[in-house]
Amino acid sequence: MTIRIQQSLRRALLSLALAGCIAPQLHAQDNVFTGTNTGADRVRIAAADFRGGTPDAAALKRTFDTVLYSDLGNAGVFDLVSKSMQPQATPGAPAEIRLADWGGGTTNAAFVAFGSFSINAGRAVVSAYVDDTHNAQFPQVLGKQYTEAADENGARTIAHKLADEIILRLGGGIPGIAESKIYYVHAGGGSKEIWAMDYDGANAHAVTNLGTISISPRVSPDNSRVAFSSLGKYGFQIRVFSLLLNRMVSFPDSSGTNLSPAWSANGQLAYSSSRSGDPEIYVSDGSGNSARRITNSRGPDVSPTWNPKTGSQLAWISGRTGLPQVYIMDTDGAGVQRMTDTGYATSVSWSPNGQFLAFAWDRKYGPGAPGGQDIYLMDVASKKWIQLTNGIGRCDFPSWSPDGRHIVFAVGSGARAEVWTMLADGTGKHKLAGTGSDMPNWSFR
Repeated sequence: MTIRIQQSLRRALLSLALAGCIAPQLHAQDNVFTGTNTGADRVRIAAADFRGGTPDAAALKRTFDTVLYSDLGNAGVFDLVSKSMQPQATPGAPAEIRLADWGGGTTNAAFVAFGSFSINAGRAVVSAYVDDTHNAQFPQVLGKQYTEAADENGARTIAHKLADEIILRLGGGIPGIAESKIYYVHAGGGSKEIWAMDYDGANAHAVTNLGTISISPRVSPDNSRVAFSSLGKYGFQIRVFSLLLNRMVSFPDSSGTNLSPAWSANGQLAYSSSRSGDPEIYVSDGSGNSARRITNSRGPDVSPTWNPKTGSQLAWISGRTGLPQVYIMDTDGAGVQRMTDTGYATSVSWSPNGQFLAFAWDRKYGPGAPGGQDIYLMDVASKKWIQLTNGIGRCDFPSWSPDGRHIVFAVGSGARAEVWTMLADGTGKHKLAGTGSDMPNWSFR
């Protein structure tokens, strides 16, 4: 039975979203969905096309305008004014804007982003402003200049930086994610390599070229390294690629199967290893030294993830009671709590604020059971949950964005797997990477 959430609770949901994490009203029920478009007002903002004075800047300016508009629309905190509802006049500087035109009529924006785009000595230069349309005396909220290489990537980079600055100032003081990256598995030519892309799916490119099966990428908190599991002569081993040196760096081999590494905020690694016979959770430093086992139970223990808020807890998947379930524990192995009570769970990710778990769960697992594997969100304190996906295929490997407002995940499996993203309340679902893309991981920033 679907629970209808009252208007007051929906407004509370939006206020939490603006504070940095979309926090739905949670119920342990089937198919309970919430959204951020709930009747409470979002910040209404217009993003004008920037003024471009020279023909050589026209193509890059179009890229910049498109990416900025998309970034603000993806943020999950704005009511973005359609381009068709904006005034025709394009202001390039504060003296040229008529606030009444942007703050009234069909535009009715509370804020407007505008400015100029030019090329100077091979550099793209953007002068950007954000004005409060209802504060005629002191309207300027932001005034900043950006410069990057005069190419497509430079135009995109400036748009991402400006969008993140606007989101920070108008979206509750939480930094935006437009400059973050997503790492994932890309299948092709009989191998699986680690790839990376911008948060919006652009600039997809290979990170590794090992010619084998590499899975479960996890990027370090400082964005300097990617840990993953790779199939070699002695089975699956934890491997580390340096993004600074653009090459593999040493990590000690171990007997058994070694899978699903996960970084803590202070640079430790947790991973699953069967070196002792049964897959157990181990924790080491970032170079693989001083490894210690923290689980010791019959049945597989896999897919650890750290509590980013405290660094003192891990969530993971364990089959110690039969079918795999979600558990949490302290980093010394104490304080074990079972979080799911039925079905079949396969992967889990802890939200940046430490309040929620996102996980893949076939809640009614078994022959002839209805439903399938979907992404769920659970409040850690109450163990209450909601279902975020439904009817789009088998969903797995959720990973939180650094602002806690978005979740990236895989849809489908094997050669048909795709990488999707959504807001953390389950709305705004869309595909980022096509078939053969799997196991995504969002960078810490």
